[in-house]
Amino acid sequence: MTFEIISTRRIRKEVRFKRPIDIYNFVKRYAKARQEQFFVITLNGSHNVISIHFITIGLVNKTIVHPREVFYHAIKDNAVSLVLAHNHPSGQLCASEEDEEITRRLIDASKIMGFHVVDHIIFSKNDYFSMRENNLCFEG
Repeated sequence: MTFEIISTRRIRKEVRFKRPIDIYNFVKRYAKARQEQFFVITLNGSHNVISIHFITIGLVNKTIVHPREVFYHAIKDNAVSLVLAHNHPSGQLCASEEDEEITRRLIDASKIMGFHVVDHIIFSKNDYFSMRENNLCFEG
């Protein structure tokens, strides 16, 4: 017997992000998870959502993310841009050093691969933290 975890959710209606709060409203349904979960949201050239993909499910306070897993979905979806997101079950919304490090690695890799990382959102049940809004890891 084999089991497969559903790791992709195709979006049936048009969803477009204009502000980080729009991203938060899109992902906050996943905030009640007791473990950290890392997602990539793929976007087309008009910044409409193509799909949301679970990349990893980790421990209560960390998860491991590898660029290969993130960009596999971006390539498969023919995406132009990406949004990174992960929950903090503790409710603490500050970006950790590890959060900043993986964001920098993914941005560097995205430049080589030809993708644009729009933002990295850290979210909890009640609020979110936008790394772009707070000038972390993003230029300009």
